[in-house]
Amino acid sequence: MDVIINYLPALGVSAARTLLLFMACAVIGAVLGLVVAIMRTARLAALREIGRLFIFVIQGTPALLLLFTVHYGIAMLGIRLPPTLSATVALSIYAAGFLGEIWRGAIEAVPRPQWEAARSLGFGRTKALLLLIAPQAIWIALPATVGFLVSLMKVTSLAAIIGVVELTKSGMVVANLSFEPMIVYGLVAAAYFAMCWPMSVLSRHLEKGQHATR
Repeated sequence: MDVIINYLPALGVSAARTLLLFMACAVIGAVLGLVVAIMRTARLAALREIGRLFIFVIQGTPALLLLFTVHYGIAMLGIRLPPTLSATVALSIYAAGFLGEIWRGAIEAVPRPQWEAARSLGFGRTKALLLLIAPQAIWIALPATVGFLVSLMKVTSLAAIIGVVELTKSGMVVANLSFEPMIVYGLVAAAYFAMCWPMSVLSRHLEKGQHATR
């Protein structure tokens, strides 16, 4: 009980820091992922190939290795980034590699007659994508997107390896100070569960909603 009273505020602050890191990576990763998805569905073969190669490399590279590459690789060039910034850059790129492919699949899942209908109305490709295809693709992609965000939240724990004092790192410090690792890591696990559970419920709800509309 003393451990909870003495260290819970510090763990709470670290949980908030973890949430902010997750939100930053999710937003930046979403923007980059949208660019990748558009490249993957572009008319130009060169753009499609660049997007495909990006996804292939990112999905085939462990998130931990991306963190090391960004944090220590850039430092070898004489540019030292703060650990939090390095983690944000690395995990945003990681998120873009997965969200880009999810959204590419959603765009291509929209029935082809929808594109033909847009052309018959005089829409160009960009206008058709924004006004007709994107709203349908968003609905298709929502469950998988939310499901990936649950994984992204848990992946933020890897930022502790490069010195980011987020929830996992704070838990390690508190466990060493209190000599109560079971209690401390139990609290850390409960905090992660509290942050991930609503998104998991939302993902299942969206999946059920999609099945109901088919």
